Amino acid sequence: MKTAVLAYSGGLDTTCIIAWLKEDYGFDEVVAVLCDVGQEFDLEQAQERGYAAGADDVVLVDRREAFAYEQVAKALKANALYEGKYPLVSALSRPVIAQAVAELALDAEAAVHGCTGKGNDQLRFELAFRANHPGVQVIAPLRDKVWTRDEEIEYALARGIPVTVTQGSPFSIDENLFGRSIEAGILEDPWEAPPEDAFRLTSDPDEAPSPEEVVVGFESGLPVSLDGEELALHDLISALNQQAGAYGIGRIDMIENRAVGIKSRELYEAPAAMTLIAAHRALEDLVLTKAELETKRWVEDRWARTVYDGLWFSPVREALDAFVDATQELVSGEVRLQLRPAAAVVNGRRSEHALYAETLASYATGETFPHQAAEGFIRLASLEAELAAARARKVAVG
Repeated sequence: MKTAVLAYSGGLDTTCIIAWLKEDYGFDEVVAVLCDVGQEFDLEQAQERGYAAGADDVVLVDRREAFAYEQVAKALKANALYEGKYPLVSALSRPVIAQAVAELALDAEAAVHGCTGKGNDQLRFELAFRANHPGVQVIAPLRDKVWTRDEEIEYALARGIPVTVTQGSPFSIDENLFGRSIEAGILEDPWEAPPEDAFRLTSDPDEAPSPEEVVVGFESGLPVSLDGEELALHDLISALNQQAGAYGIGRIDMIENRAVGIKSRELYEAPAAMTLIAAHRALEDLVLTKAELETKRWVEDRWARTVYDGLWFSPVREALDAFVDATQELVSGEVRLQLRPAAAVVNGRRSEHALYAETLASYATGETFPHQAAEGFIRLASLEAELAAARARKVAVG
């Protein structure tokens, strides 16, 4: 029996792929793997669509906690923002999903994903498939044949496959514990403003409630409490998604440079991610040395690009994480933020490991800064500038 194992989302693309694998690729058995990484979905409906399309089995794999404490935790410690904006919502979930599929595909003929030839996810899935199942045959039906959204809808309806996407609601959605991505439809025109009905995790900032304060507690770089209540990471993120989302915090509308060499217009919602990264950076500013901060900013950018490009299962990502982990040992304390319309603003931070010394920074009575030492420091710091200026004058004179 010829078996294919599919990374199944329950959406239009992967539902159609189930049928294609049997009709066009000649597979006798299709196993659809639905990986729970904290997204909202109706399991019964997803299974109904999968079986209607011809799946022999629809397997639910719960990876919520593993996703939180592996991918999401590392991203938070790295303050990961691709191109300074995108908190890697979808990029983080792909290694988890691909690993689950690869594990179930060890005795199958192929691992299958629903990515197109112009997206980043094909890279992320296939690198992860091969890292966890070397030599596996990978099939990408939407790369083999390009289908429009309307053609897929027509194909599914003609075969009695229930669909939730219609010509009237053409958005392509991906979501998980860490946030939500929205693309396609009207969003493909970068001049068009995103319609309000594209958003689900965040409310209209113009209708936000009065500002409120929240306090996030950290231990070794990870958020562990919200307003004094200790929470598991996935529960803390879920709670903060609701709380910050009510203010429209975490809406990201960007032109993104994809790994395949094109620009795309992407819309994201990540209220908890953007709030926690702001809080974590504020605590690092208080605790880490200047040299650590400068080096870590470079590492953060490199980490984000590495994961964005699909290299989760790679020595370079592990090496970058080793550096990040070394910087996080003393990043413990609390950060207070005010939630305002479209913004989470840090207005307080404290840590027993703070390098900030009020007696050194203060201008009040009792300050202890060694003012007399400043003259010698400036004299030494200016030596190179003076030498360069003297050389410039000499060259000018001729």
